[in-house]
Amino acid sequence: MRILSIIMLSLMLVNCAGGNVAKIKFGKRCTAADAKGNFEASYVWFVSKESLNQFDKRINKNNCDS
Repeated sequence: MRILSIIMLSLMLVNCAGGNVAKIKFGKRCTAADAKGNFEASYVWFVSKESLNQFDKRINKNNCDS
């Protein structure tokens, strides 16, 4: 039952992402903070085909330290 639940949840996540996803990256990564100090942080990132080349420059683990 647990394996079936994991498979179903995985399928739902894949369907929500659409066909534009080139890669799914795991691990805590953050965007750079803006002037007010706001930033985005997540452990799961769905990276589109257009932003795959510059993703690691803009969203990385070093931004989480600040």
